[in-house]
Amino acid sequence: MNFERDLDLARNVIRIERNALEQLEAGLDESIDRAADLIMGTDRHVIVAGVGKSGHIGQKIAASLASTGTPSFFLHPTEASHGDLGMVVPGSVVIAISYSGESRELVDLLRYCRGNEVPVIGMTRAPDSTLGRHSSVLLALPIVDEACPNGLAPTSSTTMSLALGDALTIVLMARRGFSREEFGFRHPGGKLGRSLQTAADYLAGHRDPVPSVPAGGDLHEVIMAISEGRKGCVAVLDKDGCLIGMVTDGDLRRAMLAGKLAGNAESIMTPSPRTISPDERMSAVIKRLTEHRISNAFVVEDGRPVGIVDLKDLLAEGYV
Repeated sequence: MNFERDLDLARNVIRIERNALEQLEAGLDESIDRAADLIMGTDRHVIVAGVGKSGHIGQKIAASLASTGTPSFFLHPTEASHGDLGMVVPGSVVIAISYSGESRELVDLLRYCRGNEVPVIGMTRAPDSTLGRHSSVLLALPIVDEACPNGLAPTSSTTMSLALGDALTIVLMARRGFSREEFGFRHPGGKLGRSLQTAADYLAGHRDPVPSVPAGGDLHEVIMAISEGRKGCVAVLDKDGCLIGMVTDGDLRRAMLAGKLAGNAESIMTPSPRTISPDERMSAVIKRLTEHRISNAFVVEDGRPVGIVDLKDLLAEGYV
């Protein structure tokens, strides 16, 4: 193996693709604005189409658009020719990607769009190609060398298509005023999305009963409740079921060391513990728990504990 040769080759690939992106940037014009106008002017889906490597790029562009406020999906041109053209309804906008502009699989889709007055945003290097001629708006890609040493495998061209799709996505985000919170709501499975949940949202997936004891409960009841609850704490309730305190396993150990084995829950509890409201964002909950070095806290509604948030659970579930 020749490490220096491989390193030079890898750096040259990046250099070629970087140069391609610089040419793409220099060639951007008002067409990106016109493409954004078309998309902002529809209440239908944006449909992204491409074949081969351009198809993979198209799937990523469609996913980026959909996750940032622009309803979008990917349509494979071959499937479109076999019935999926029904997904392209009047009012839609199609983004078609082909570096050469002559992908034969796109022909049926382009013809259908023209016959149904569906605007096409084309990404191609060739304005006079089939795709270029059928485009309502042309997002031109510069003619560049592929980083492939044989000049065959799509490399620089797909990098440019991806970057151009990202550029259009961000322009649309800015126009919509798309916020961090909106992004999180579309990513409920990610860390950001989870942090934007409310405590009530969190509890919807955690229906374990709240470990609790009455204020007059003896230490045996407290020990059993903490053990069964497996959260290291128990809520202390008054006669109306309202939270008045919390007993942690640490409180319990301290009571035993102090010889308070004959006491009740109220005598050893921490009164008025920190609590969480159901509408509080999980990001704020996590911040308070970590800043105050609290392992867990009860979610309280109308004075009554309705759930518990445990820091160990948050760590295990990827919230932290």
